[in-house]
Amino acid sequence: MKRLGIISLFIVLFISFIAIWNYSYQTGLEDAYIPLEQEISTPLIPSETGVFLRSKYALEYANMTVDEIHQRSLDTYYENRAFHGAPPSIPHPVSNERAMGEKECLQCHQNGGFVTKYKAYAPVTPHPEMLNCKQCHVPQHTQQLFKENNFFKAAAPSVGTNSALVGSPPMIPHQIQMRENCLSCHAGPSAPKEIRVSHPERINCRQCHVSTDNTVTNSSIFIRPNTHEK
Repeated sequence: MKRLGIISLFIVLFISFIAIWNYSYQTGLEDAYIPLEQEISTPLIPSETGVFLRSKYALEYANMTVDEIHQRSLDTYYENRAFHGAPPSIPHPVSNERAMGEKECLQCHQNGGFVTKYKAYAPVTPHPEMLNCKQCHVPQHTQQLFKENNFFKAAAPSVGTNSALVGSPPMIPHQIQMRENCLSCHAGPSAPKEIRVSHPERINCRQCHVSTDNTVTNSSIFIRPNTHEK
């Protein structure tokens, strides 16, 4: 009986040794880290992902000659939007299919280029991964009559008036969400001449240009009201 107790004690000590050694070994493999007082629960927007994905076109934009006849201006840029920051409307005829998008739109708007039919350069989309284009972009001209209202456009920000100091890089006057590709609007032949940059080869745009509004918040769950209830 005494011998059995000694063997049991030896087994318990051996198992304890293995457990402590394994814990010590695994702890030694952990990397050093800085504990955070509060974890960030709001997912932040990955800024500038699009511009890095299109960085291979930056040098082409820098060496590209400017087409003075067919270049866009800020007037036409804002005329094609209901308000500053709104998705641009579609100024040309489109298919009536509700799910139109993907390759039909990306044929011209993924990389831009001159479209002979419309005698204009197709703007480059900053978010080619979003394929249901007509979910946000609607035709500019329709056969339907909209209800009259007193809606008016808000004034768009002026160019070159929001720099911190004279000669300093201008700040970004808009949200970056869904506009991660800076080159889509600020470089290439389809870029409005007033905001076309002279240095598209400098890919890390936010190294110098900071956003005037970097607040990111989650919107609440949208619930459509039941209008059929009495």
